[in-house]
Amino acid sequence: MNPAVDKHDVIKGAFVAGPEFKPKTIAEVGVRESILEDIALKTLYLYGPCSVADLSEQTRLSYDAAEQLFTRLRAKLLCEVTGMTGTVPVIAISSQGRARALELLSHNQYSGAMPVSLASYVAQVRKQSMRNVKVRPADVERAFAHLVFDSEVLSELGSALNSGNAVFLYGPPGVGKTASAEAMAHVFADNAVWIPFAVEVVGQIITVYDPAIHGPAMDDEPDDGDRRWVRCKRPTVTVGGELTVDMLDLQFNPITNYYDGPPQMKANNGVLVVDDFGRQRIPPEDLLNRWVVPLDRGIEFLTLAGGRKIEIPFEMLVVFASNRDPRTVLDAAFLRRIQTKIKLGAVTDEQFGEIFRRVARDHGLGVDQDALRALILVIRNNMKEELRACHPRDLVNQVCWKATYEGREPCLDQASLMRAVRSYFLPPG
Repeated sequence: MNPAVDKHDVIKGAFVAGPEFKPKTIAEVGVRESILEDIALKTLYLYGPCSVADLSEQTRLSYDAAEQLFTRLRAKLLCEVTGMTGTVPVIAISSQGRARALELLSHNQYSGAMPVSLASYVAQVRKQSMRNVKVRPADVERAFAHLVFDSEVLSELGSALNSGNAVFLYGPPGVGKTASAEAMAHVFADNAVWIPFAVEVVGQIITVYDPAIHGPAMDDEPDDGDRRWVRCKRPTVTVGGELTVDMLDLQFNPITNYYDGPPQMKANNGVLVVDDFGRQRIPPEDLLNRWVVPLDRGIEFLTLAGGRKIEIPFEMLVVFASNRDPRTVLDAAFLRRIQTKIKLGAVTDEQFGEIFRRVARDHGLGVDQDALRALILVIRNNMKEELRACHPRDLVNQVCWKATYEGREPCLDQASLMRAVRSYFLPPG
């Protein structure tokens, strides 16, 4: 099979429509009728006897389109009418249909929601690009309200969001890089996008919608559109040290015989966080070489079994978070492509105090101001450590764990905090 991308073969005859359009006929679904019939038959086999309305619900098609599929399957003696619910036929798979369904399931076990065409997916992702959303200071302040940053850092983060380009967050451990990356996605919380259950490409199925990633939008999903799309918040996908180069391509399941979209495909129209960058199981240069074209041109090529390549959008904000200096993990060419580099470092005494008070409040505890001032001096002077945003949370946890062990209520007094310091910090070398 020729591995080159053949756009005409991919989208030829496809009906390109967004989720606001509700297909009334199977011709308007934009996927080959034979594929629709196969998925409907497998769904009928797995779901059991059901009405046409139930088949419509399971496949996420309109009632009219589901009825057309039923008519085609019935004409081929693959299903039959077993009764009526009011004026709606109740259908069941026939013995001939059962044999055919088992044969289909041996080749591909995908059933349920019908896929959308690749052309429709590409058009919708481009339409929902992060670059089309303008971020203002109020949006950033709302999303970062649970964190303590000065106005200059918030301004840098907001500018990075408006760029639509990759961002590199760096600094020592515990300064809030991962929390900041996740908060960047929350800036767009009120901006919903449409995610398809699955995409069909040259007869192959790629699942995209993942309920663990794609949370439902705050507003109700319109019921007059194409139900093969789910209205979601802009997604946030985080990958860390477990990332391998194989994970960046389509994930073919040899048991189900269909594909699961890679992390960057599920992150389209949202934020992809590469946490602990430089500590992955692949060298940083290999990862960046893979993404040099996507970061520049907003497109990526994925490979199907057999070597055929397909082109999909690379429409997301990529946030690299690392404890390492960018110059030690990126060469000059990649430093240029990642145009925004933001350093997150130690917090001031005032910021440390504010974070400490918020953590204490979350635990239902009061704060002894003298004990807090003494804590800051001990961390800086005795332990020779700079103040980091993670310290209040970690030290309050130490106090609470100790109190639980001793069977008493926790108290953030100086004695308890000093014990926590001794347990948490290594003595200065």
